[in-house]
Amino acid sequence: MSERALVTEARRIVVKVGSSSLTTAAGGIAPERMSALVDVLAAARARGAEVVLVSSGAIAAGLAPLGLSRRPRGLAAQQAAASVGQGLLVHRYTEELARHGLIAGQVLLTLDDVTRRSHYRNAHQTFAQLLELGVIPIVNENDTVATTEIRFGDNDRLAALVAHLVHADLLVLLSDVDGLYDGPPSRPGAKLIADVRGAADLDDVVIGSAGAAGVGTGGMVTKVDAAAIATGSGIPVVLTSADRAAEALAGKQVGTLFHPTGKRRPTRLLWLRHATEAKGALVLDAGAVRAVVERRASLLAAGVTGVQGDFSGGDPVDLLAPDGTVVARGLVNFDASEIPALLGRSSKELKRELGAAYEREVIHRDDLVVL
Repeated sequence: MSERALVTEARRIVVKVGSSSLTTAAGGIAPERMSALVDVLAAARARGAEVVLVSSGAIAAGLAPLGLSRRPRGLAAQQAAASVGQGLLVHRYTEELARHGLIAGQVLLTLDDVTRRSHYRNAHQTFAQLLELGVIPIVNENDTVATTEIRFGDNDRLAALVAHLVHADLLVLLSDVDGLYDGPPSRPGAKLIADVRGAADLDDVVIGSAGAAGVGTGGMVTKVDAAAIATGSGIPVVLTSADRAAEALAGKQVGTLFHPTGKRRPTRLLWLRHATEAKGALVLDAGAVRAVVERRASLLAAGVTGVQGDFSGGDPVDLLAPDGTVVARGLVNFDASEIPALLGRSSKELKRELGAAYEREVIHRDDLVVL
């Protein structure tokens, strides 16, 4: 069986494992599954690769100590379970890694950590230092303080964003399914797709939800979306089951390999496209839409015709065409309350009447991504 060079040549690897791959039928953490996973990570380290692990399972680990038989539905109850379980989860990883002489480091991320420039710059530096010291970072969303939703959406997307943040050479998504099939794996005749080289390879694929209901939150759709985020930024992705992790990291032809489709992008633009929630919107005239979308120009006040929502300077906002279509997203330089006074006015006029601070762009092109 030939090896996948994209995998064997990777020197920095992000591995994501879901709750369903770590838990028992009752919903608690399965020690033997965690031990097997750590053995695989340690083997990759022994080959000279740096490893970052994005691990679900905090809520699952907190169920038994709290006497809960299943994952709670309420946000507060989920956060309570995560608060109890996160420490237990990392403690178990710490003990397992210690068998191999390796050190675990906990990294808990919130949405702000990947949308605010100062935050993600600091996160990048933290990861770089941990890896330089030989630590294996154990990453999860900071479920205990999440306010709008318990997750980024899912840890698959978080893993793709972390892979970009740490400049990974490979992302491995471990699931309870051994790869991407052209239809539900339980359907007779469903075929494993060994390679995905672009969106066209998915045209005839029926992607249903997969995973252990009641424990995990991510299905196959989220994994394909995460693969698109990573491969669009030049990072190959292997999707397979946790019990085939050793073969996958050894470059064997297991699971599905998503080949890179794009080049690495500035981190800020990736965050803006995939990890931000718009706090409001600006409506543009047709000329401003052309300038932003076709010429990749900055957005000036002269091209803005309306403002929606309540936001502050530095927040992400959507840019809308006259018909309401979202054409771009960017980090705005003004508060929502300041925008109405700027509508349709030239930079020179604003400087003359309001002062030099109002001569700047509403959104600079470096803080803008076309959708």
